[in-house]
Amino acid sequence: MISKIKQYIKKNRMLSEYSTIIVGVSGGADSVVLLHILHSLKYNCIAAHCNFHLRGAESMRDEHFASGFSASLGIPFRKIDFNTNSYAHEKKISVEMAARDLRYQWFETLRKEENAVAIAVAHHKDDNIETLFINLIRGAGLKGLTGIKPVNGKIVRPLLCLSKEDVIAYAEKNKLNYVIDSTNREDNFIRNKIRLQVVPLLKTINQSLTDGLSQTMENLIEAEKVYDYSIEKAISECFDKRKSTIYIPLLKSQPSPEVILHEILKNYGFGREIILNIAESINSQSGKEFFSDEYRVVKDRQTFILTPIKQMIDKEIYLIEKTTDKLQEPVKLSFSYETFSDNIRFSKEKNIAYFDEEKLSFPLTLRKWQKGDRFMPFGMKDTKKLSDYFSDRKFSLVDKENAWVLCSGNTICWIVGERSDDRFKVDYSTKRACIVKLY
Repeated sequence: MISKIKQYIKKNRMLSEYSTIIVGVSGGADSVVLLHILHSLKYNCIAAHCNFHLRGAESMRDEHFASGFSASLGIPFRKIDFNTNSYAHEKKISVEMAARDLRYQWFETLRKEENAVAIAVAHHKDDNIETLFINLIRGAGLKGLTGIKPVNGKIVRPLLCLSKEDVIAYAEKNKLNYVIDSTNREDNFIRNKIRLQVVPLLKTINQSLTDGLSQTMENLIEAEKVYDYSIEKAISECFDKRKSTIYIPLLKSQPSPEVILHEILKNYGFGREIILNIAESINSQSGKEFFSDEYRVVKDRQTFILTPIKQMIDKEIYLIEKTTDKLQEPVKLSFSYETFSDNIRFSKEKNIAYFDEEKLSFPLTLRKWQKGDRFMPFGMKDTKKLSDYFSDRKFSLVDKENAWVLCSGNTICWIVGERSDDRFKVDYSTKRACIVKLY
């Protein structure tokens, strides 16, 4: 069995020889066998025990056993106490989830402190099968059906190639004592119900259930590689990450636009139900908005535009003195002055504006545009509402929200990076020109 574990570690590139490893040790059969095997393979183990104080005297029994067993192998022992119920209440999560979070957070802290290469935990085939059923019941996608990964970041699981039966057999053969968690016999938890009721029932149909489902998960892991490759290719075709824009015609050309949307938007905090609503809006009118906690998706013509919510609420006004030569935020602008002459070369680029210095009232102000704002577009003699100007120019909702205006007094002299106001233009009477550049 030790040889089998050694090969499994090598196959999955879990650990290099003689590495220092943090080993989670609860005192149960699985963790006792894991620690014993890794110690036998000459790894430099550090046993780590979490006392969640959820089972009274039994919790203390487990701690004392784990400490004693580690000492019998000459392995350093570290332990920590948690008020798990208090943490669960504070975070508004289940006690099981709280224990998991606390456990892995501490393991990682300990790993860094001890300069260990990995954290070994004792999941085996039966745990993997239970996870498969839990994810299946919850409606998981392909990734959820591939089970527990042998390697996940710094977490390694050397026993995933063994069944619970194998683990118990190893313990008995090597005369290893272990403790039994009494809550494992209770069927008030989903995982316990699957272990105590569902799996035994299915084994009456197929005695080789564990091996069969393990093989299924291995097949799905290989299928997931093909899936990931295809998804990455599809996302690169229809999502411009730099512009935070999803192009709907290219999205619709994919075999499953909904899946592509899910793979893009899950990284921005959007849940399944909201993503389904976004997918349904593909053929709807522009203007629909969808929100996660930190991001918003706007349907705008033939695109979905993704923006951080914090960008929507900038109501500050920035003052620009005559002595200001650079502005770093909220947008990058430079200000320079030049004596007007026939030698001045005017650029037609939108990111450069030219003003008659004497027509400006300092300090200038920079702000977001507001409903009702008007300006006189360069080359015209009448004012125009900014909202109408934006509509004529087919600005998206996000473009409008991101528009800044440079003002002289209460009058807009430049829609930054777009068009200046005719009333501030340089003409034959200009003595000095103010030149503003947007970077």
